[in-house]
Amino acid sequence: MEGNANLYALLASGFPADRSQTAIETPDQQYSWNDIEEMSARLANLLHALKLPAGSRVAVQVEKSPAALMLYLATLRAGLVYLPLNTAYRSAEIEYFLTDAEPAVVVCDSRNLEWIRPLADKAGTAHVYTLDEDGSGSLPVAAASQGDEFQTVARGPDDLAAILYTSGTTGRSKGAMLSHRNLSSNALVLKDYWGWRQDDVLLHMLPIFHVHGLFVASHGALLAGAKMIWLPKFNVDQALHYLPRSTVMMGVPTYYVRLLADPRFGREVCRNMRLFISGSAPLLAETFKEFKERAGSAILERYGMSETVMLTSNPYDSALGERIGGTVGRPLPGVSVRIVDDEGKVLGPGEIGNVQVRGPNVFAGYWRMPEKTKEEFTADGWFRTGDVGQWGGGQAPDSYLSIVGRSKDLIISGGFNVYPKEIELAIDEMPGVEESAVIGVPHPDFGEAVVAVVVPKAGAKLDPQAMLAGLKGSLANFKVPKRLHVVDELPRNTMGKVQKNLLRKQFS
Repeated sequence: MEGNANLYALLASGFPADRSQTAIETPDQQYSWNDIEEMSARLANLLHALKLPAGSRVAVQVEKSPAALMLYLATLRAGLVYLPLNTAYRSAEIEYFLTDAEPAVVVCDSRNLEWIRPLADKAGTAHVYTLDEDGSGSLPVAAASQGDEFQTVARGPDDLAAILYTSGTTGRSKGAMLSHRNLSSNALVLKDYWGWRQDDVLLHMLPIFHVHGLFVASHGALLAGAKMIWLPKFNVDQALHYLPRSTVMMGVPTYYVRLLADPRFGREVCRNMRLFISGSAPLLAETFKEFKERAGSAILERYGMSETVMLTSNPYDSALGERIGGTVGRPLPGVSVRIVDDEGKVLGPGEIGNVQVRGPNVFAGYWRMPEKTKEEFTADGWFRTGDVGQWGGGQAPDSYLSIVGRSKDLIISGGFNVYPKEIELAIDEMPGVEESAVIGVPHPDFGEAVVAVVVPKAGAKLDPQAMLAGLKGSLANFKVPKRLHVVDELPRNTMGKVQKNLLRKQFS
């Protein structure tokens, strides 16, 4: 295997010497490291037998299961390109992805076969299989007769390992092309930076069609040779049951909010936990503070994207500094981050601007979109993340990055730049407020008007006019929302991000 840059070869190098140990535990089954190797080998043999051209895509829209993870590993082993698709996508979206990516293989849930097969046929896909949550389906049946050994196909560092379609909140989704080098470099850095050990137990409740669950969480445990407790999704009762046996948990902010809402959650449940990680959406300062008090452990916030995997992280090791709520920490080793104004001038601490990055983890470009790729990279090779941020901010030292928002969420009202995050922080501190989202809507005089959408705490009654009057005492007039709407909840995608595009549509 020497010289093979295939990501699977790297991950397998971390498997423990005793392959009979449990690698994955579900509520009703256990899988050993031998099982991972043998199950992924059978699937890799099946894919290899299809005699597909190099670089062929394997598109997968299935529910989370250990078998689905084996399929991902098998695709890597066979030297093919893995294309995970959100299980929430319906017909029109799937048609777009299949037409754009032209996969050689499509694997779907048997319940969706009736409408996915015609779309796959139309896209020219030759092989369609099913894989269900319980591990049944035509894919495992076809793989059952294959051998349980497979020589992982050699791949170069820049060969494609996966294509991840961005969530597409503005315009058409773009396929981010991630190489074996992109994913391997990030896995190795995080192994050291987050102190992964072979005796760790990862509580895995994230979906696996996304960077967070598929790459950051799974790669971390596999490369460390650490056990995973594998749950189909987040469930408070299951989380409380398994937390005392776990050492690492990764989640989106919603997971932590729901744990805090349960009176059973506290230090006793977290007694063996060494690391809680939050990402995919901003964590409220109040959640960070309350969690630290209740769990006796500060949540580690980090920052990444589909195009780059992880970029920055609050420190795991306290010798490197403390974890500060509302920031995403420092650039990871090997990653460079800069903040620039609209003309490209590099900005200093406290100045708000556009976040740009580079490093071995940054993707090669967008699938079949050379013009879009060119547009997203600067002449000197930095990737434009589309995020707006600053060094420092709040209690953070100047070496910590704070994300202020997305550049597309920037509001220009009466010629002034308004950053939604600043107003959201002010609103979130007001009595009775659970959370808020600030958007810009078209306005005949100002170009855009600032509008706030606020969720009250359970049992709280909010007075929008009194709140607006209160904000006038702490914000410049042009930042004060023209309207404040109270709603039961904010619309979110599956990774917990607030869908401001839907709010703009609703309140425009």
